[in-house]
Amino acid sequence: MGAWHIEVDENVCVGSGMCAALAPDRFVLEGPAASVVQGAADTDADEVLLDVADSCPASAVTVTDGESGEVLGPRP
Repeated sequence: MGAWHIEVDENVCVGSGMCAALAPDRFVLEGPAASVVQGAADTDADEVLLDVADSCPASAVTVTDGESGEVLGPRP
């Protein structure tokens, strides 16, 4: 697998902190919403990122394939 892109929709995020707990090197909870750590939005493929997207109670975390743009997570 190649590179993935991760992002958090801060308008949807409820600030549960699940993403920061599962992947603290890539997500941070600042104030009422989480965000991607600076420089961590484009990363190597990592199954943990799919788990983060699946675990977000607001479905605010999206993982996409860096080449095709296909949405990989959250998974249906």
